[in-house]
Amino acid sequence: MSSLYQRRRKKREMNLLPLIDVLVMLIFFAFVTMQFRAAETLNITLPKVDTAGKNEFKGTVTIGVSNEGVMTFNGQVVGEEEISDLLKQVRDVDRDIPVLIAADEETPLRTVAFLMDACRKTGLNKFSLQSR
Repeated sequence: MSSLYQRRRKKREMNLLPLIDVLVMLIFFAFVTMQFRAAETLNITLPKVDTAGKNEFKGTVTIGVSNEGVMTFNGQVVGEEEISDLLKQVRDVDRDIPVLIAADEETPLRTVAFLMDACRKTGLNKFSLQSR
């Protein structure tokens, strides 16, 4: 009687559907969180400041400085001699426009101090340093 009722064991199968779902979600997450940068954007690593508040900058003037000292004024590459003229033009439009200085954490202090001094000399006293 045992030969008539031989039990056939099912082959174990790996259910691939949940693995495919997880893989699709990982790819989707990677595309959503990917940052696309323009060619002229500087590669800046902002310094970490534990006591800094939220970076809620609502101004229209941003000065970026890379660790090599390359400066940008609202995304346009400029030299040190042009910064003062551009800041004067901003001051002529509105003295209360805040200026955000985004300097790489490896940027020499001399460069950051130059930018802060240029803001003060032109009468733009509402400037801040961006951090992460």
